Amino acid sequence: QVQLVESGGGLVQAGGSLRLSCAASGRTVSSYVMGWFRQAPGKEREFVAAITWSGRSRNYADSVKGRFTISTENAKNTVYLQMNSLKPEDTAVYYCAARVVGWDYWGQGTQVTISS
Repeated sequence: QVQLVESGGGLVQAGGSLRLSCAASGRTVSSYVMGWFRQAPGKEREFVAAITWSGRSRNYADSVKGRFTISTENAKNTVYLQMNSLKPEDTAVYYCAARVVGWDYWGQGTQVTISS
């Protein structure tokens, strides 16, 4: 079992920054690929970014490339999503997830709201 707890959401103006954190716990958490997803009102959940715990493999959705950075802090079993140059269309609930084969584990989500 893996438990994921997100934090760091909030309300910021367009052009601002936020850093989301995802604290992961569980005996084999280091064997999972970690990811961030988001879901805006009335829309389906969409992939944002993913990373391996080594940090050697990362990928991003086209909509966030160059603005968002995913990273890990292995000593704290924590995954971060640094979000810069935020836009109103980034408004969503952001979820942390862990994957072995499928995205099997999810956090409760944290709200990010960008005002124009």
